[in-house]
Amino acid sequence: MTSEEFRRHGRRVVDWIADYYDRVEGFPVQSTVTPGEVYAGLPPHPPEQGEPFADVLADLERVVLPGITHWQHPGFFGYFPANASFPAILGDLLSSGLGVQGMLWATSPAGTELETLTLDWLAELLGLPPAFRSTGTGGGVIQDTASSSVLVALVAALHRTSGGASGHVGVTGQYRVYCSQAAHSAVEKAVRIAGVGSDNLRLVDVDPVTQALRPDHLGALIEADQAAGVVPVLVVATVGSTSTTAFDPVAAIGELCRASGAWLHVDAAYAGVAAVCPELRWVNDGVACADSYATNPHKWLLTNFDCDAFYVADRATLVGALSVLPEYLRNTATASGAVIDYRDWQIPLGRRFRALKLWCVLRWYGAEGLRAHLRGHVALAQEFAALVAADERFEVMAPHPLALVCFRLRGVDQPNEALLARLNAGGRIFLTHTRVNGAYTLRLAIGSPLTQETHVRHAWQLIRDSA
Repeated sequence: MTSEEFRRHGRRVVDWIADYYDRVEGFPVQSTVTPGEVYAGLPPHPPEQGEPFADVLADLERVVLPGITHWQHPGFFGYFPANASFPAILGDLLSSGLGVQGMLWATSPAGTELETLTLDWLAELLGLPPAFRSTGTGGGVIQDTASSSVLVALVAALHRTSGGASGHVGVTGQYRVYCSQAAHSAVEKAVRIAGVGSDNLRLVDVDPVTQALRPDHLGALIEADQAAGVVPVLVVATVGSTSTTAFDPVAAIGELCRASGAWLHVDAAYAGVAAVCPELRWVNDGVACADSYATNPHKWLLTNFDCDAFYVADRATLVGALSVLPEYLRNTATASGAVIDYRDWQIPLGRRFRALKLWCVLRWYGAEGLRAHLRGHVALAQEFAALVAADERFEVMAPHPLALVCFRLRGVDQPNEALLARLNAGGRIFLTHTRVNGAYTLRLAIGSPLTQETHVRHAWQLIRDSA
C-alpha cells in the first residue's frame, strides 16, 4: 500500500468510524449473533491474492459489525464503561503510525519521556501523593490493565519481602496475600501466576451495608498467619469494587500493612479517575499509605482501551524485581542510570506508545472538560437511584456515590433474573448483574460519553414497564 493509497483508504476508515458514532444508537446494544456465526460468515481460507481494501470494509459492515456489542452505545449500562473518544482514537492512530517499540529509553526517548510526563500530569490532576510522581521516589507507568498492575505489585512485594531472593517466591505456604471478598478476580489470577497459589489468598469479610473490607477481620487473619510463621506479603485494597463500587478503608488497612510489613496495593481501576473532580477527591483517602496504586483512564476517562495508570512510591523495588538485562539490550543511556527503561516496570519486554492517546485526551479536554464528563455521569446516576427508590417494587442495594447503581425487585431472585433477561433481549439497553449479600442484583453503570439524561430516563421506563 503506497502512501497515496493509505491516504485514500485512511480517509474512508476515519469517515467510517465517525459515521459509526453517528449511528451507533440505532444498533441493538448487545450483539444478537449465534456462536460461530461470524466465523462462518467469512472464507475458511486466507486469500491467495491481495484484495481491495474496499472489500475489507464491506465485510466489516456485513459480517463483523453484527457481531459487535456496542460499548459506546448510550444504552450500554453493563460492567463498567470502556470509554473511547475521538482525541484518544487519533492518538492511537498516531501511535500505530509511528510504530514505536518503547522497551528502552534508547529505543525512543520521546516514547519514555512523554509517558513519564503524562503520568505526572495525571497524578497532579488526581491529587496523588508526591511520592507517586517521577520527581519523587516513585513514578508512574502505563500498564495494559489493572490486572497486570496487581501482578506487578505482587512481584515487587515478593521481591521486597524476600530481600531480593526470587527463588523463594514459589515456596508453598510461605507467603499470604489478602483482599476483600469483593475484590477483582485479578488478585486470584495474580497469586496463581506468581507462584504464591490460590490456597495462600485470604478473602476478608466485608461490611454487609457498605460492602467494604472489614479491617478487624483483616487484622485477625494477619495475626493468625504471623503466629503460624507465615509472612503477609501483599494486601489489595479496592477503591470502587466491580460489584457495587465499594470503598475499602485504605487508611486503616495501611496501618495494618505498616505493622506487618505487607505491601499495600490500591486497586482504583474504575473509581480512581473520579479524583479529577475536587469534590470527589475523597476517593484518595488513605492512598498516601500505599506502596502502589492503579486506575484506568480506559474505563471512565475518555481514553480507549488499553490504558492503566500504575504508580509506585518506590521505583527501586519495582525495578529490582523486574529488571533482567541481557547483553543485547545493554546501551550507554541505561548504563548511565539517568533514564527510565519501562521494560523494568512491567511483565513483557516490548511496549506500545500508549501515552500518546492519554496525552491527546488530557490536552483536548483539559481538566475542566474531564470534570464535566465525570460530573454529568454522577448526576445521572443519582437521578436514576432516586427513581428506583421512589418505586416501592424496587430497592437500592448499595451506596452509589459515583455512577453505578445496584438495585433489584424486592423479593426472591427469579423475577430479577427474568427481568434482566427481558431487558437485554430487547436490544435497547444492556445491564449486568452481581450478588449483594447473596441476593441477585442488577447493575446500571453510566459511562458512555453519548449517554444523556433522556437515555437514563428511557432505561428506567423500560425497567419499570418490564418488571
